[in-house]
Amino acid sequence: MSPTSRMTGFARQLGTIAITLLGLLVLTFAIGRLMPADPVRAIVGEEATQDTYMQVYTQLGFDRPLPVQFLMYLRDVLTGDFGTSIRTGQPVINDIMAVMPATLELATLAILIGAGLGIPLGVLAAVKKDRWPDHVIRIFSLMGHSMPIFWTGMIALLIFYAALGWVGGGGRISDYYIGLVPPVTNFIVIDAMLAREWDVVRSALNHLILPASLLGYSSSAYITRMTRSFMLDQINQEYITTARVKGLSRRQTIWRHAFLNIRVQLVTIVALAYGALLEGAVLIETVFSWPGFGQYLTSNLMTGDMNAVMTCVLLVGVIFIALNLLSDVLYRVFDPRTR
Repeated sequence: MSPTSRMTGFARQLGTIAITLLGLLVLTFAIGRLMPADPVRAIVGEEATQDTYMQVYTQLGFDRPLPVQFLMYLRDVLTGDFGTSIRTGQPVINDIMAVMPATLELATLAILIGAGLGIPLGVLAAVKKDRWPDHVIRIFSLMGHSMPIFWTGMIALLIFYAALGWVGGGGRISDYYIGLVPPVTNFIVIDAMLAREWDVVRSALNHLILPASLLGYSSSAYITRMTRSFMLDQINQEYITTARVKGLSRRQTIWRHAFLNIRVQLVTIVALAYGALLEGAVLIETVFSWPGFGQYLTSNLMTGDMNAVMTCVLLVGVIFIALNLLSDVLYRVFDPRTR
């Protein structure tokens, strides 16, 4: 590909990203204006006079035409001003920076479990198609996909925490250790390691393993089904038959040929599953009292804190855009034909 073609492709990709972000901003702004909650009333309170209400209404710019309000919102976003949370009294971006590491910890371990479990099971199910391992794996996946995560969370807490005492309960660490480790990264496991507080590390992992495993199981169900489908498509290709005729073992044809050809597709599946975990862990965070992004979004929805809600919605969209960009980069690493 010539340098001119590369520059044209790069400019086209930047243009696509810019248009996508603009559309996301428009959608976020529309959500903020269409929500039934009254942000002015949430600020001034129910007992405020009409004069006070109108003063705040004017200060926030709600008396101006919608296009002007959108331009004001766009200006604030581009300058990094996402407003102040009504519920906490802190800048919204500071609140999110404080709660996001908890969700990242949970989602990252969950996707490692989900991909580490789902990909091998999907390959095995494809190789053993219509035999008992395939049936068992498909039932296992169906259960993970069908059972409500809040229900499995409560049942798991009753069994593994209340009855057996194998794991910690709600929260990120035991109450005894709260405040013992200074927040450096806000990732409790990393901060505890930096402080060499190994008891806190064990407590954090003890609380993390159960919700992460449940999310990982739910994610693995989707990854397993997609991996099985991709592998079946490759196994039925003529090049697999040719490889076997040439004397390659079944293991070599599966892992060195068929699996290598689905890596690009798996990158997309795992990236989207990770994004879904980051923005969709609301129920599991609620069940386990996990102070993360999902619980923060839910709390602000309940109180009508629109600055926080709009920023959370915008962040979710940006996360998915970033994960898609990462997928594009990994495409070029795994498949030279896409470079």
